[in-house]
Amino acid sequence: MGLPLLQRRPSDIPLARDPSGRFLVWITALMVYLASLTLAGALTVSDMARRWDSGLAGGLTVQIAPLPGNTGAAPGAPLAPLAPLDERVEAALTILRSAPGVKSAQALTAADTARLLEPWLGPEAADPLLPMPRLIDVVTDGPVDVAGLADRLKSAAPGATLDDHAVWLADLRSFTGAVHLAALGLVALIGGAGVMSVVFSVRAGLAIHRHVVELLHLMGATDRYIARQFERHVVALSLRGGSVGLGLAVLTLIGVRHAAHGLRASLMPDLTLAVWQWASLGLVPLAAATLALLTARWTVLRTLEAMP
Repeated sequence: MGLPLLQRRPSDIPLARDPSGRFLVWITALMVYLASLTLAGALTVSDMARRWDSGLAGGLTVQIAPLPGNTGAAPGAPLAPLAPLDERVEAALTILRSAPGVKSAQALTAADTARLLEPWLGPEAADPLLPMPRLIDVVTDGPVDVAGLADRLKSAAPGATLDDHAVWLADLRSFTGAVHLAALGLVALIGGAGVMSVVFSVRAGLAIHRHVVELLHLMGATDRYIARQFERHVVALSLRGGSVGLGLAVLTLIGVRHAAHGLRASLMPDLTLAVWQWASLGLVPLAAATLALLTARWTVLRTLEAMP
């Protein structure tokens, strides 16, 4: 169905000279540009969430902060000697490795911790005089009593805190779902604006060339034949505008990626799109042209049915 519409055929209705055609080209370019950026943003957020989910799901992180040499068991209690940081790390590892549901527990070295903090603190993160917490990476293979384990860690290793990845991963999944819904709503609004633009252009063309349409009817042309004249015209304009919009969107994404390339932030999402994601962006102009075709057909047939 699409190939005959794209073939160059002489049109019985001089639609190419209509001023509404230029309007439709630029409005389609804007619609495709916005839709492509929206789709690219949704794909980027999905990739970020998928990487964090696959890398952190089923895990815990224990942080043991460096504390002064003495600490009180409760406010106002007398100060008691505090074990060195390395001894508290070993005590935490012993508890973790014996806890039900824990598969493995591995303490990160000071160098590993410094590399994690370098995007925020810079090279000073490796300064041995800077008091740095010790981190323990915990992998689970079953249900874990997080609250009970956290209490045991605080008793055996003062200054220890337990971070359950499942809590903020659930928030991340909720955020990703909200982004997808927002993107879907924005694309729906863009599509609605595109439909209204096609309706306006087609109705304007029918009004301008009403006498030609009536003459074609007198010569035996069917409504479907006249609708095809408008379909070919609208599809050609939509593809032209869609190509412009897609090109501008690609240039924008390349520019944003280049600007973000020098940012030293490990949490910055990777703005590199895969091949299939670029291909999905290439489908946006085709989707716009298909929507324009269906809208033009419906508008022409409904308008001609109402004509005396």
